[in-house]
Parts: sequence; structure tokens; C-alpha cells
Amino acid sequence: MPCRGRPRPWHHGRVSSEEQQTSPSRKRPTTEEFRAFVASGWAPRSDVRPTRAEVADFTPARRDAVSAAFPGERLVVPAGGLKVRSNDCDYVFRPHSAFAHLTGLGSDREPDAVLVLEPVDGGHEAVLFFRPLAPRDSEEFFGDARYGEFWVGARPSLADVESELGLSARHIDELPDAVAKDAGVVGVRVVRDADPGVTALVDSARGAASEGASSNEGEQEHAADDELAAMLSTLRFTKDDWEVEQMRSAVEGTQLGFEAVIADLPEAVRRGRGERWVEGVFGLHARHHGNGVGYDSIAASGDHANTLHWIKNTGDVHEGDLLLLDAGVEVDSLFTADITRTLPVSGTFTDAQRRIYDAVFAAQEAGIAACRPGAKFSEIHDAAIRVIAEHLHAWGLLPDGVDVEQTLDKEHGQYHRRWMVHGTSHHLGLDVHDCALATREEYNDAELRPGMIVTVEPGLYFKADDELVPAELRGNGVRIEDDVLITEDGCENLSAAMPRSSADVEAWIARIWARD
Repeated sequence: MPCRGRPRPWHHGRVSSEEQQTSPSRKRPTTEEFRAFVASGWAPRSDVRPTRAEVADFTPARRDAVSAAFPGERLVVPAGGLKVRSNDCDYVFRPHSAFAHLTGLGSDREPDAVLVLEPVDGGHEAVLFFRPLAPRDSEEFFGDARYGEFWVGARPSLADVESELGLSARHIDELPDAVAKDAGVVGVRVVRDADPGVTALVDSARGAASEGASSNEGEQEHAADDELAAMLSTLRFTKDDWEVEQMRSAVEGTQLGFEAVIADLPEAVRRGRGERWVEGVFGLHARHHGNGVGYDSIAASGDHANTLHWIKNTGDVHEGDLLLLDAGVEVDSLFTADITRTLPVSGTFTDAQRRIYDAVFAAQEAGIAACRPGAKFSEIHDAAIRVIAEHLHAWGLLPDGVDVEQTLDKEHGQYHRRWMVHGTSHHLGLDVHDCALATREEYNDAELRPGMIVTVEPGLYFKADDELVPAELRGNGVRIEDDVLITEDGCENLSAAMPRSSADVEAWIARIWARD
């Protein structure tokens, strides 16, 4: 299978004649006669434009919020470019989340594209610069293995994008002049981490405009860029109706993937290296339902469940194990679910496993009950971790003389964290850990608002070599995670259709096995 070619320096679509002949990504026709032959004999392209995308009714409000935050400034938000996997093969492209949020483009749409919010008349015009469909008599059509239609398929035209997204579209070759226009008079900000080539382009334009300025000018520009990136991150705290529906679809697909894994658990045991089998089964359904997985799946069996970010998935799955599956489907719009279920591979929990599981379930119930508008985000963790601490104290696992209140003391306690090290919640959306550039005041210390989507995911992890816990508990790790929408009067568990209690999980497995 042909691969997309090796990256080249930032050329704005223009490549030297020498590179055209030597780059492994370009298969240049050798004669004018052959070029003419390749360009001829094709049916006319359709002039039917795409219908307006549903998301195009929601992105203007997002861009308006950005416009209001940075009046009179040019804002540059790149999609990012293709990245090499090895030699001349690229990874599948995924646009930067801020770009996807403001344009509505998801999946693997438009590598190298750049959204520019151009200040006009007290607001901004949204202009998408990208590489449009090339004519068939161009070298790109047949000879460019990275971008050419013959190799990777047709791209939209400028008119197609304008029809689909409801914004202005221009050729990527026009970007340098658009960025540099009136630089020094008009402030320019860029999302620095999205595309190094575009960032260098902006820095160059700003540098040319501010020649002779003080030495800290660059630092001030970087700080301004960071402010833009942070605002675009926190803009995603509250989801609009379209985003909520995307999350519902992601959760629905994730449930299908989990149920496919459950159906195939006996096969995962039989084949050996069963964690890989579980990962593959879920990945198949994720790719079929949406864009793929939203993050590397954790398919951790037995003691591997006690390694919090176990994504190697190289282990066997044995009868009697608990399988901790932390996985989520990313739909084509790039919104992702993030759900964990801990499944008894044999279909039923042992007494010791049930004891751990029921404690985690009780903690999760407390955390979900804390999900309500007006409550602080941190109260979700506080509610869940109190239940965890109470169980650990009742089981005699806390140090002698340490009670529940003492271990919950954030400065002098925290002994329970030996067995529950991570936070109970995070925001969820386009990124699995969404809104990550927010400050502590904006995140942990902030109030929950309707439209926010958060995870609730307590756990207990008893490593096989942990001599401070009874032998029957060792080697078992349990986490239960759901995706919760904050509503006007409380919350909605978007993944409530996936059973959570120990008895319900056993019945779920039995029902799927009986069906299949």
C-alpha cells in the first residue's frame, strides 16, 4: 500500500524543481506527452456543492466568543500537518482540537489548513486557508504521493468548503501575505503548538514588523500566544447541544465496543496474549462506529490493572482474572467517550474481587451524586475519596492511629493514596482530558455548570507484591468510570446503559454470552 511521502519544509504549496525530481513523495511524469496523457480522458467533476454541515450552525458562536476576547487582533489557529510514522509513511492525520472546535472539521480533514480570524468592523471574519483540489493537468494530481488526488483521494474545492462550513476559504499559498498584512499595526496571535511551520511564519512576520524593538518583545508575543491557547482550551468547558449529541454518539459506540469485548472474552482467554485481542476487538468497533479510539485503550488483566496507564496490552487473559478495560470511541467530529468497566473474565466475581468492586462502586455513586450545578469540580473527588478512605479504614489498611479524617487531611494525611493515586474526575470532550490549559482556579476550584461533561472514575489498586494488604486482595485492580453531563437540576450519566454494580455486571456478561 502506498504511503504518504516524507514531510518537506514549509513551502506554502510551492516546491523547487530540484525537489520535484528527487523527493520520494513526488512521482514526476517524465515527458510532456505523458503529462498530457495523464491529464486527459477524465469525466467532468461534479459541480454539486456539499450541503451545509449541521455543525456550521454552532461554530459561529464559538468563534464570536474568541472574537470578543481578542478584539482587533488577527488570530491564527492551525490544523497542524502530517507527521511521519517511519520513512515515507505518515500517521493518520488528526487536526488540532482548537482548530476542530472552531471550524467543525473533524476526522482526518485538511492537513496544513489554517483558520485565521481577521479583524473587521468590530468583529472578525473567519477565513480558512487550505490546499484545495488541484486540477488534473497539475503535477500534484498524479505526481504527489502525499497530497495528490491519484494517491490519497480528492480534496474539497474552495467553494465546497464555503458551502459546507459557512466561512470564507482561500488557497494556502495566500497565507503568508495574509499573516504579514499590517503586522505591527494589527496584533497577531498564533496557537504555537499546532504547527511549527505556521508558528515560524507568524514569528517572522512579527519580527519584521518590530525590528529594533526591545529584547523582551518576543517573550511578550509568546505570552500573548499562550493566552490565546488557554482561552481556546477553556472555551470548551461548556458543551452546546450539538456537542452533547456527539458525546452521546461516542458513548453509544463505546458500549457497542465493550459488549463485543464481553462476547469475545472466551476467545481472548483461548488465544493467549488476550489483552491484545481485547484491544483489537474494541478498536474494530471504534473504527467502524467513528474515527477510531479516542486514546490508547487500556486492556489490563490481572495485576496489570494496577498499572494505571497500562497500554502495552501484551498480557494473557486468564479465567478468574479481572479485566480492567478503559476505552472510548472517538466519533468523526473528534469528540470522545472515556469509559471504564472492570469485568470478571469468568463471568462472576470472587468474594474478594466483589469486596473491592463494591467499595469502588459505592465511591462512584457518591461522586456522581456530587455532580450538580453550583458544586465545585473538586467536590466530585472529595465525595468519592471519602468513601474509599472509609473502606480502607474499615479493612484496617490505614496506618495505626490514622482515622478517616486524618487520612483525608490534604497536608498531613493522604495515606489512602497508596491504593487510589489518581483524581476521580476530569473534563471530557474533543480531548480525553479536555480543557487542559485551564488554571487551577478555572478547573478544580470552579463551579460546575450545565453543559459540562466530566468523568467520575474512582478505583482501588492492590498490587500483587503489596504486603500491606491481605493476600486475597493482591493482584486485583478495579476502576469504574462513566461520562456525566451536568444539567440544570443535577446530572445525567451518559453511559448509564452500561451496567455498573457487581450484580448488574455479572448479569450483563451472562446476557451477552447467552445471546451469542
